[in-house]
Amino acid sequence: MMDLKRKMSFKKTLSPEEQQAKIGEVKKIIGPIADKFPTLCSDASVLRYLKARKYNTKKSAKMLKSTIKWRFDFKPEKIHWDDIAQEASMGTLYKADYLDKQGRIVLVMRPGIQGTNSAAGQIKYLVYCLENAILNLSSNQEQMVWLIDFQGWNTSSISLKVTKETAQVLQDHYPERLAFAIFYNPPKIFESFLMMAKPFLEPSTQKKVTFAYPDNPRSCMIMEELFDMNKLETYFGGKNTVGFNYEAYAQKMKDDDKKMSNFIDSGCSSPSNYFNNDVNESQLSDDNDSEDETSCDEPICSNLEEDNQSKHCFQHDSKNEILEPKIE
Repeated sequence: MMDLKRKMSFKKTLSPEEQQAKIGEVKKIIGPIADKFPTLCSDASVLRYLKARKYNTKKSAKMLKSTIKWRFDFKPEKIHWDDIAQEASMGTLYKADYLDKQGRIVLVMRPGIQGTNSAAGQIKYLVYCLENAILNLSSNQEQMVWLIDFQGWNTSSISLKVTKETAQVLQDHYPERLAFAIFYNPPKIFESFLMMAKPFLEPSTQKKVTFAYPDNPRSCMIMEELFDMNKLETYFGGKNTVGFNYEAYAQKMKDDDKKMSNFIDSGCSSPSNYFNNDVNESQLSDDNDSEDETSCDEPICSNLEEDNQSKHCFQHDSKNEILEPKIE
């Protein structure tokens, strides 16, 4: 099992000096636009884009420019609680009021709960949650954890369109923000849905997905290692019977909206008013780079291990064992 874990967690690494050189190359490719977006084009941010594109500076610069253009169009910093309150009311997605044992923000998704039917509203709320999570990350953390509860899930719970858009937002505009995602107790029928969603997921994202089952001892052990079971919700095997409290959550998000406003007013964010006549779409295009950004040739595997040490793709039997997420 340890050999498999090493294989799964292997990533290309560079020395600090090599990383800094790559960061400089990306900023040079981007040009003066970087000065308009100090946070998005900070060294730490550029490094995340480099990691997402395996340190290919040309692809990283293209990806970062695409995010700048997306933020100008989507304006995530202008989304407030009142804009998404209805979408949030059912508890289909929320930021947990606890951290994992590594101090990372936890986002909970419950796709089995009936929410609104607005794809645009669901994506807007997703972006709001991501922005809020990043705002609340501690100074020594860059990533967050996703917990997905499949209780009540069926094939009509979520559309492929929303799944595709969700993957695009996470992978294209929030690279290297996901530490790992745990799919908790997905039903057998989820296998066919995951097969259809395969083309939307980059290999690096696939490797961060693990599966856990309530009747599997190893799954229970891993959940206990990652989370405080007194705070973890009962639908993830924890002891917290309260779960999602809309009123308390709404107040917390409204308070965070004020923090976000102060953050933007201080010039630390990348609001749309940074866009002016000096920054136009021609500066954000890369006509010479038409290479595919990702490859979907690799199968999506559940990262589970059986006695014969083989990996089983799309096998969601409760006898399978979860592979521990990498704890840094």
